[in-house]
Amino acid sequence: MSKFEYLMPSTIDEAISLLVSRGERAKFVAGGTDVMVKIKEGKITPHYLVSLRRVQGLDQIIYKEGELRIGALVTHRMLELSPVIRKEFPILIDAVTNIGSVQIRNVATIGGNIVNAVPSADGAIPLITLGAQVRIRGPKGERSMALMDLYIGPGQTLLEPGEILLEFVIRKLPPRTGAAYVKHTRREAMELPLLGVAVLLSLAEDMVTCTGARIGLGVLAPTPMRAKNGESILKGQKITEEILRKAGKAAAEECKARDSIRGEAWYRREMVEVLVPRMARLAMERARIGGRE
Repeated sequence: MSKFEYLMPSTIDEAISLLVSRGERAKFVAGGTDVMVKIKEGKITPHYLVSLRRVQGLDQIIYKEGELRIGALVTHRMLELSPVIRKEFPILIDAVTNIGSVQIRNVATIGGNIVNAVPSADGAIPLITLGAQVRIRGPKGERSMALMDLYIGPGQTLLEPGEILLEFVIRKLPPRTGAAYVKHTRREAMELPLLGVAVLLSLAEDMVTCTGARIGLGVLAPTPMRAKNGESILKGQKITEEILRKAGKAAAEECKARDSIRGEAWYRREMVEVLVPRMARLAMERARIGGRE
C-alpha cells in the first residue's frame, strides 16, 4: 500500500483549505470503507488524506419544522438506529440495513456512500426518491442542488475541487404518503445489488387514488434514475393491480439495464416489472398507517 500523510482538520473551512492547498495529491476521507480499499488495491495513490472525522456538526440527524437534515458524516448504523428515521422515513431503513455488516455500518457514512457515485450505492435511490437536496461548501462558498442532479456518470459528480458535501435535506412527507425500497441480490449476504427499486406514493383521502408518485431505480443506468414514465402512469389513477403492472412495465422499458458479470440486462428488466408493483404495495400500506414501518 502506498504511503500518505493523514491530516485531521477540526473545521469545515480548515478541511477545504487543506485539500485546496494540496491539490490533486489530496483526497477527503470519512469512514474510509471505500477509500482505504481503493488505496490497498492501488486504484488511487493520494499523497494526503484529509480526514473529516473531527469536523463538528456533520454527524447529526435533525428533524424539526417539517424538515429532515442528515449530516454527511452520519453513519449507516446511526440511521438504522434512529427512532425518527424508523418512524417517519422507513424507506431509509430498508436501504441501510442491507449495506455491508454491522461493523461496516458503524463506520461507513451516508455522505461517502453518495459521493463515491457508484451505480450500486444503496443510499442514493431512497434519498432521490424522497426528493433530497444536498448542501455543499467549497472555496467559492456554499450551494445547494437536488441530489438527483449531483451525478454525471459512474464515479463522477458535480462536486468541484475542494468541495465538501455537508448534509442532505428532505422535506416532511405529505399526509397519506408512504415509500419503500428493495435491494435485489442473488443471496442473503453482503454483496452489491443486482438492482435497487424504490417507490413513493401519495394517496388521496379515499386511500386508493394516487396523487403523487416517484420511482427510483439503481444499477439500471450509469447513474441513479427516476422512472418518470412509470410515475406518470400512477399519478391521478386509482391504484389497481393492472395499473401497477403497467407502471412496472413502463419502468422496465425506461431503464437502461446492461449485462454485467453479476447479472444480465433481460433479468434486471424483468425484475423491475416485478419489484415496482411490490414496492408500490408496501408504500401504500405505509401510507395508510401514516408512512410508518
